[in-house]
Amino acid sequence: FRSERARALFAGIAAHSILPLEQPGSAAYGLVLGMAGHAVGWPIAQGGSQAIADALAAYLRDLGGQIETAQPVASFADLPRASAYLFDVSPINLVRIAGERLPHAYRRKLARYRHGPAAFKLDWALDGPIPWRAAECRAAGTVHLGGTLAEMTRSERAAWHGSHPEQPYLILTQPSLFDPTRAPAGKHTAWAYCHVPNLHSAHDAVPQHEMVERIEAQVERFAPGFKARILARHVMAPADFEAYNPNYVGGDVIGGAQDLPQFFARPVLSRNPYATPAAGIYLCSASTPPGGGVDGMCGYHAARSVLRA
Repeated sequence: FRSERARALFAGIAAHSILPLEQPGSAAYGLVLGMAGHAVGWPIAQGGSQAIADALAAYLRDLGGQIETAQPVASFADLPRASAYLFDVSPINLVRIAGERLPHAYRRKLARYRHGPAAFKLDWALDGPIPWRAAECRAAGTVHLGGTLAEMTRSERAAWHGSHPEQPYLILTQPSLFDPTRAPAGKHTAWAYCHVPNLHSAHDAVPQHEMVERIEAQVERFAPGFKARILARHVMAPADFEAYNPNYVGGDVIGGAQDLPQFFARPVLSRNPYATPAAGIYLCSASTPPGGGVDGMCGYHAARSVLRA
C-alpha cells in the first residue's frame, strides 16, 4: 500500500482475524472480507439477524425437518438414535459429550486445541444517530474504528498476549440508519465490540465498567457528543459470552485461534477435518475449516462429508 491511510484501512479489515496484525495469515482475512465488501457489500437483515435464522428454520421445516431447542445435551445418551450426528460445538465439548466413543489419541489432540482472544460487546439504544466527525461514517453500516495503524496494531497485539487494550480497536455497526424497524421513530441503535484476552488467559484484571468506558471513549473520540446520546446499554463481557454459549470458550466467539497452525489443523490435522474416527460422528462448528465467520461453510462442508460417507 502506498499510503499510511490505505494501510490502516486494510488493517482494520484484517483485524477481523483476531490475530496480531504482524502474524502470517492475518492479511488473508483482510483480502477475503475486503473483496466480499467490494463485490456485494456487507448487507444486514431487515428486522435483525434473527430473521435469517427464522428463514432457515422455516425452510428446514418445509423439507420435513424437525428442530428441538432448550434440550441440554450432557452426554451421548441424551441424543436419539440416528445414522449420523453433526456437532456444532467446540472440541472440548465434543469430548465432554461423545468422549467415550472417541479414540484416546483423538481426544488428546482435541484437548490441545487452542482458543484465542475473546469479544467484549456493547449494544446501545441512542437518542439519535452517532454524531461522527467524518461524513463517510454517517452513511456506513459498519465502521472499523481504530485510529492509526500503530494504534490498531497495539490493540490486537495486547489482546493476543493477555492484556486489555487501552484504546481498543472497534468493529461498530449502526443498522438503524438503514433499517427503521430496529428502533422507534427518531431513535437509533448501534453496537460495537473489541478484542480482549480470553477469560482463561488474561494477565491483567480490568473491571467491566472500565472496559465499557474505554470502548465508549474510543467512539467519543471520533464522534464528540456520542455519550450524551446513550439512553441504555447492554454489556456482553467474555464471561457473559461463555455463559450464553459454552462453545464460546473463554469468550472466544470464532471457535478457536485462527493462526496458521490451526488454519490447516482445525481441529486436528486430517484429510477430512469434519469426520471423527468414530463412525457417524462429525464436527461442523467454527472449529473446523474455514473457521469463524458468517458464511456457514463449516456446516456445508460437514454435510457434504456425511453425504459422501
